[in-house]
Amino acid sequence: MSSRTTLQIGCYSAFCVAILVLPLFVHDAFLLNKYARYLVFAIVAVSLSLSWGYAGILNLGQAATFGIGSYCMAMALKLKTIPVHTGSEGLPDFMVWNNVTELPLLWQPFSSLPFAIFAGLAVPALFAGLIGWFIFGGRITGVYAAIITLAVMVVLNLVIVDQQAFTGGFNGITDLAQFEVAGITFDAYSSSTYYLAAICLTFTLFASLALARSKVGLVLQAIRDHEDRTRFFGYDVARYKTFVFMISAGFAGLAGMLYTIVMEFASPTFLSVPLSLSMVIWVAVGGRQSLLGAAAGAILVTGVQGALSESEAFLDTWTLIMGGLFVLFVLVMPKGLAGAAEMLATRKTRFRETPDAAPAGKSAMENVQ
Repeated sequence: MSSRTTLQIGCYSAFCVAILVLPLFVHDAFLLNKYARYLVFAIVAVSLSLSWGYAGILNLGQAATFGIGSYCMAMALKLKTIPVHTGSEGLPDFMVWNNVTELPLLWQPFSSLPFAIFAGLAVPALFAGLIGWFIFGGRITGVYAAIITLAVMVVLNLVIVDQQAFTGGFNGITDLAQFEVAGITFDAYSSSTYYLAAICLTFTLFASLALARSKVGLVLQAIRDHEDRTRFFGYDVARYKTFVFMISAGFAGLAGMLYTIVMEFASPTFLSVPLSLSMVIWVAVGGRQSLLGAAAGAILVTGVQGALSESEAFLDTWTLIMGGLFVLFVLVMPKGLAGAAEMLATRKTRFRETPDAAPAGKSAMENVQ
């Protein structure tokens, strides 16, 4: 194992340990809920970095798979709500209001929580696989692929809003039961929910890192840098890109399920253009070719955004400030935080490897004199 790999694993481990020990120092339930949200955003940023940074696939519709995962979890938790909060025969309240008389066939499997968890991972992945088969099979790349992903997300958002009787429409799915597994109840404002998000982020980071450092990851990076040359060497580019697109979507679906648990509702805004573009910004700020950088970028941007939006001094100007900060990052650090950190580390290493630099310079000057 090279020293660079050891250092990389050490950085990932230190980051994960830091987020896991945070509840030992934070005892405010509201803050724990807020930090859990930041960790969920970090998961979806890692998922986008995996496809964008390592395979060159700019997915402007990442919020689509995030939203699908969110709705899968919300449907299961809605069916577990105590009867007083549901309509006749256990129907969700919004179905009763829309004159639905029996539980739709699509909803019935979600009475099982294990099925809902499986669906929250598999449905986004299969959805991405279908879109990937169309895009990459047709050799659509660059901005055209990005526009297609954005358009698909907008269409999915409109369908969810339009089918109010089955999805809750604009209001989404609210009044959910608490997520419970193995006798553990994950209250949105408890440390257990924070730990759930932290453990899932740790798993996502190391699983993505393992994929990125595998042979598949190397092929994906080759596709990102020279797609035609990689195809010339006999690799099925479309299959590789579809594969990482599906893995990225599965992780986004995981983040969506966690977001429903943390927020206690699912909404069409989870599949909106502003949120999807925000995900791109998080990854760009952190560094799209660094999984850890993407996670850090998501936490940093959403943390600063939350602090500014909650401050009375910046209540009306925080969006302008965030826009200015993003422009500054792009101009000063085009490779994001991870790129800046790597550049500083490289300079420091080169400086250490240059022996007697100062005395040599002084001696040369004395010789000239």
